[in-house]
Amino acid sequence: MERQILHVDVNNAFLSWTAVEMLKQGNKLDIREIPSVIGGDENRRSGIVLAKSTKAKMFGISTGETLYQARMKCPQLQVYPGNYKMYRQYSNQLYQLLLQYTDKIERFSIDECFLDMTNCLMGKSLIEKAYEINKRVKEELGFTVNVGVAHNKLLAKMASDFTKPDRVHTLFEEEIPTKMWRLPISDLLMLGRKTIPKLYNMGIKTIGQLAHTDKQLLTKKFGKHGTMMWEYANGIDNAEVHYQFEKPKGIGNSTTLPVDFNESSKLEEVLLALTEQVTYRLRKYDMLANVVNVQLRTKDFEDKTHQRKLSFPTASTREIYALAKELFEEMYKQGTPIRLIGMRVDDLEEKEKSQISLFDYNDNEKREKLDKVVDDLKQKYGYNSITRAGKLHSEDKIKLKDI
Repeated sequence: MERQILHVDVNNAFLSWTAVEMLKQGNKLDIREIPSVIGGDENRRSGIVLAKSTKAKMFGISTGETLYQARMKCPQLQVYPGNYKMYRQYSNQLYQLLLQYTDKIERFSIDECFLDMTNCLMGKSLIEKAYEINKRVKEELGFTVNVGVAHNKLLAKMASDFTKPDRVHTLFEEEIPTKMWRLPISDLLMLGRKTIPKLYNMGIKTIGQLAHTDKQLLTKKFGKHGTMMWEYANGIDNAEVHYQFEKPKGIGNSTTLPVDFNESSKLEEVLLALTEQVTYRLRKYDMLANVVNVQLRTKDFEDKTHQRKLSFPTASTREIYALAKELFEEMYKQGTPIRLIGMRVDDLEEKEKSQISLFDYNDNEKREKLDKVVDDLKQKYGYNSITRAGKLHSEDKIKLKDI
């Protein structure tokens, strides 16, 4: 089976996360829109630029140079200190969002992840998933990412480094000659500073030239590294996505409606569709939820949320939807135009460790059997192969985020 790999890379991570945090704290200035950098103590000549805005880049400021040099290029430059605790929080938020798509995630660094989506597409294409992730990160977390789409880690990583920011790029095998071979060899992963001059001396300046160089010659001159260079230049990479399985602390889903809905019946259909997706994933993790949360966003971007604890831990679509609907009815004023609706479950616990009363267990077991039949059919024939009567027409009105 052909692997389906994504590489998600945060654009100007440290600066973007600082900007989002400052805006949350009430700051009116978005530092992404001015010449700004994240750096150390400017009073020390050794302080360096860790991240830069697009406007700062226009002045020729580069990551790694001293703040003294950066200030010489741009006297009006704004410098902000690093905050690694805050960076980790935003990195974790991104990771939790990505867990809604697959649990096979390799955290390559604090601001980039590989996702193995091979068995998680649910009838969608890999490129559709990439655009969905790109859009959700921007709307829900406030910063932007580039997403590389490919059949292995190398090509996905190369693709995400194409034009930035806020882009989705593919790099499939048939696209290598047109998209990758024209690039300078310095753009190829795993080529060190000492290797590049040696390749230049051999007349090899582009990835395409390296790809067409005799493999045995490269192996003889560079050893195993020469073999790897040739394979990478030809898009060959069999490395697995190395992930450490972590069960989520919460599972949620939301959708921005194509037009504002102002009828409770239509909104309840969408809420049922979202609940079914969330509980389907909840059961895949063999976990039970204790808390249900419903979110509404009006056409004026006013957010409302309601949450409540379930009477007992469950993964039942019926039980969770009943509470979600109750929360919706309490918070929604009939006729109010709604542009976004979301729901999530929290305070999760493992099914095996859960303690449910015998009375609750008997009712729950019946519902579990019905849910399992539906889940098995979805797993076998595709997520949208079977649907509940209450949401028969919701997919025609909205584009739900598949899981």
